[in-house]
Amino acid sequence: MRPSTVIAATTLVAAFSCARTVRVGTLPAEPGETHLTNLRQLTNGGENAEAYFSPDGKHITFQSTREGRTCDQQYVMRSDGTEVVRVSSGRGKTTCGWFIPGGDRLFFASSHAHDSTCPPRPDPSSGYVWPLDRFDIYTARRDGSDLRRLTHYNVYTAEGVMSPDGRKIVFTSLKDGDLEIYTMNADGSDVRRLTNTPGYDGGPWWSPDGTRIVYRAHHPSDSAQLADYRRLLGQNMVRPSRVELYVMNADGSDQRQVTALGGANFGPSWTPDGKRIIFSSNHKTPRGGNFDLFLVNAGASRATTDQVEQLTFSPVFDGFPMFSPDGKKLLWASNRHDAKPNETNLFLADWQ
Repeated sequence: MRPSTVIAATTLVAAFSCARTVRVGTLPAEPGETHLTNLRQLTNGGENAEAYFSPDGKHITFQSTREGRTCDQQYVMRSDGTEVVRVSSGRGKTTCGWFIPGGDRLFFASSHAHDSTCPPRPDPSSGYVWPLDRFDIYTARRDGSDLRRLTHYNVYTAEGVMSPDGRKIVFTSLKDGDLEIYTMNADGSDVRRLTNTPGYDGGPWWSPDGTRIVYRAHHPSDSAQLADYRRLLGQNMVRPSRVELYVMNADGSDQRQVTALGGANFGPSWTPDGKRIIFSSNHKTPRGGNFDLFLVNAGASRATTDQVEQLTFSPVFDGFPMFSPDGKKLLWASNRHDAKPNETNLFLADWQ
């Protein structure tokens, strides 16, 4: 959950058939999507999201409900959508995979140590919420062998991203009783807490030079909001309908708000030059499921609608964007061109 595929999954029907083939050739971009050309669909059917490149750009890790599962497992494929391999155990639920530089390993979060089955979904009577499942972070080889556990908190611990130099992992955890952001060494040692404001801090992502971290946050503005947040937290849930983007230094200093758009702004990552942040938002229709991708200057302060650039214009969900290491391609998840209503697939486009 980087913020979680639950944003997309709340509107999805798990209907993946392994016999399906990926569409070949290019697909049309929507009118207005001038930055995107040579659009390709990498998966076809069900729920596929949180896809991220290996450091050399040749592989992608992602989570999917394929193979008849009702919750996500972690997979690796080549960047053209071929040679899909499951790397997680097949038990429990996984999220938030990331490649480790300089080798054939990756890490991801999994709930399998706590329950071999899929965790229950939140009660619909709670409204629009994300579950905070009992994830811990694991590392494994690209073929799924040599699975090792990095954290042992037995509470929601996920959303890990490796620093560009391969030395540290930034992640989100409930281990101290609130949703906070931490760093640790690649082997799980030297855990340091970066955020301390009561409320929701998550979805961290290193800048290309490793000096800054972008993240999303909602800090309740009054006692009633804080009480509601803590009530849901006690039930292992969080309501993500209002989150804005923030940036801080890699040591947690100089925390400042970047956007003030309203709605849910999440899934931030950086342009290759580190000057702008790409993210997903529904601020134009805050009560709807139409999320689009936007750009904002990393140095912005409480940017409003006229200070962000809209990149996608499909009438459905677009989220989890990441540029390829060479900056020439954009990878993201979308409900566009779905064979069945509300399926989420992975797309790759040349960046103009």
